[in-house]
Amino acid sequence: MSTAVVTGEWSRIWSRPELGLQALVDATGSVRLGGPDQDWACLVPLVEVTATGHGRMWSGERFIETSIGDRMAYRAHETVQDGDRERTTIRLADSLTGLVADVILEAGAANAVPGAGFLRARVRLVNEGATPIRLESVSTLALGGIADADGSLDGLTVHWADNDWLAECRWHKAPYRDQVVPLSRAAHGHEGRGCFERYSQGSWSTGRHLPVAALTGHGGRAWLWQIESSAGWRYETGEREGAAYVALFGPDDAHHQWHHTLAPCEEFATVPAVLVRTGTGGLDAAFGVLTDYRRGMRRDHPDHTALPVIYNDYMNTLMGDPTTDKLLPLVESAGAAGAEVFVIDAGWYDDDSQGWWDAVGAWEAAPNRFPGGIKEVLDAIRHHGMTPGLWLEPEVVGVRSPLAGTLPPEAFFRRGGLRVTEHGRHHLDLRHPAARAHLDQVVDRLVGEWGVGYLKLDYNINIGPGTENGPESAGAGLLGHHRAHLDWMASLLDRYPHLVLENCGSGGLRMDYAQLAVAQLQSTSDQQDPLRYPPIAAAAATAVAPEQAAVWAYPQPDQTLDEIAFTLTSALLGRVHLSGFLDRMSDEQQALVRSAIGVYKEIRTEIAQAHPFWPLGLPSWDDAWIAHGLHGRGSTLVTVWRRGPGSESSTLCLPRLRGVPLVPEVLHSGPSGAEVRWDAPAGILTVSLPCPDTAVLLRLPGAPRR
Repeated sequence: MSTAVVTGEWSRIWSRPELGLQALVDATGSVRLGGPDQDWACLVPLVEVTATGHGRMWSGERFIETSIGDRMAYRAHETVQDGDRERTTIRLADSLTGLVADVILEAGAANAVPGAGFLRARVRLVNEGATPIRLESVSTLALGGIADADGSLDGLTVHWADNDWLAECRWHKAPYRDQVVPLSRAAHGHEGRGCFERYSQGSWSTGRHLPVAALTGHGGRAWLWQIESSAGWRYETGEREGAAYVALFGPDDAHHQWHHTLAPCEEFATVPAVLVRTGTGGLDAAFGVLTDYRRGMRRDHPDHTALPVIYNDYMNTLMGDPTTDKLLPLVESAGAAGAEVFVIDAGWYDDDSQGWWDAVGAWEAAPNRFPGGIKEVLDAIRHHGMTPGLWLEPEVVGVRSPLAGTLPPEAFFRRGGLRVTEHGRHHLDLRHPAARAHLDQVVDRLVGEWGVGYLKLDYNINIGPGTENGPESAGAGLLGHHRAHLDWMASLLDRYPHLVLENCGSGGLRMDYAQLAVAQLQSTSDQQDPLRYPPIAAAAATAVAPEQAAVWAYPQPDQTLDEIAFTLTSALLGRVHLSGFLDRMSDEQQALVRSAIGVYKEIRTEIAQAHPFWPLGLPSWDDAWIAHGLHGRGSTLVTVWRRGPGSESSTLCLPRLRGVPLVPEVLHSGPSGAEVRWDAPAGILTVSLPCPDTAVLLRLPGAPRR
């Protein structure tokens, strides 16, 4: 067991200076997490729990100040070293209910930013009492004592991201005091009842917002967090005794119809969450640390460093209508352009006269689409030096599919004893052995027999709060299904280690690191307008490590060379998802595509290790100028977009390159060109794009300062 440091009225049982955090226990046994210089009163209990019959001590919208959290008392703690990470388990217990909490804090230093670090948290609850406990909410991480450098909240800014179909990763910011207003606590004797909160709804984990947000202060101070849940999640921040607190949750009863009954001796584990803390560098530095963390926590896979170029026949091309005759010319032209994976997207199974949407489930190739069999096309893909891939939507079964009647009722989502139907589909519950066996047979046929090496796993319905399997709540059923879904995905990679899985949810509507700890890529959007894609592509690295962020590039034969260069440029700092009728292009157009793919292959080893930054700040949806960069070990890559009329130039501040003598290199642009000037003493890059709706990718040689 670790020892405690006793100071005055409390003892310090854990600390991480680079995070500015310590865990303190007072004379009553209450444990709280916060900064080293904060008053005890502004901190919050280490774990906050609401249960039926045990609510909050101050009623409102907040999920802190809970009765159980207030009663939880310290039992013991233990710290072990696990490689370069330190893992501490703090055990608490509530004597009234018998509920015991093991709070697991896993801390690590950051490669991207010296003196910064991350804290990953999860909580294991065990009922050591004699009666069942009906849980309604459980925090994964709760901490207080957050303030600006002067100790106030006036200089803090809150940052959050809205998410929607075709409009992913839209970041916003506001002064903290605009969202959490001062209420004159001294006059009332209580804190407010509200807070700033964001949460998921239904089975699209990022259908409304990203589970990522931040607070920043003067001098580059930042607190950035991420919740890792494909089911429900929620975060809140508010004021407590003159300081800010942050509390991170998985699903709860009020927002996700989640409750979970713990019988004696049973246990429950929360979804994980991570907090990043930096003292300088602001959001850019914090996202650099978060990127390192994401790379370290996900499943190892060769795709993370190989970064093959992917052609997909869907976007602005076949749009779910593949046939042998349509695919073979695309296969040849994609191979000639430099693609290394060719994915046949939706529709390859469709032979139904009424359409495929509500008939899917068997995942057999359609004979009328492939008269010579789909293997003819898969062989052609391999002949042109590419790995074949297929689109699959594994969790759904169409209402007209024979499987809707042959699989047992318990294999599907149900509520109130009735099978759930949404947009012509039923939803499989992958906790049921028949549902899992069905999907295993499908994948063993596609991968094991057909030799498919890439599966795009899509998810196009929001099934609502979840499924009720017996007495469980709908939210508990959704969480159980998603944990089984992640286990199923991992089992595929166990059987087929070189198989690549792309996570897609109508684009980016299930873009979370529960999924991305297992899947190799993430679809960032279904956005079909190349002029609308730049703010999504530029901000994607806030949600996804750059080498996992799949961005569409869909050049077309009716586009100008500048338009072709524009859509290609958007994908070059992520994962290229090439599409378009390349076979119908002129030689000049094809040469431009090949040139962009050649540039990508030159820089992709840098992408896999680089850290993102935004020299114009995180983009707004209608910004005319957008910039996104990656700091690598030996150079910096920057993409700059100009949309619409207006100024022909923009100035980008690159403080980490200040004082570095360098000559910017244009790696890719359209024929209208770009002019670039570097002011080394000021660290200012001026980019001129004389024509609207153009873009440029630049390399700035020279290692950035840390």
